[in-house]
Amino acid sequence: MTDTQLMHHHVQLTINGQAIRVPAGSTVAAAIARLPIEAYRHSVQGEARAPLCGMGICYECRVTINQREHTLSCQTLCEEGMVVTTT
Repeated sequence: MTDTQLMHHHVQLTINGQAIRVPAGSTVAAAIARLPIEAYRHSVQGEARAPLCGMGICYECRVTINQREHTLSCQTLCEEGMVVTTT
């Protein structure tokens, strides 16, 4: 797929039960940011956590993708039919 085709192509995924369409090439973290979700996960003390570094170092953006826990949403590209669960 060329860059021009990629710019006009969208994928649909489900985040916390809500369907969302995003441009192909978007990260899961970017897709989640489009929704009114305040926490991607919670710390062991119960504090809300969300992406901090955006490059996979801080691990604050971990979510469950297709039943795989602790996936870095900032490093994972959205795919058609993907199912994402936060917190």
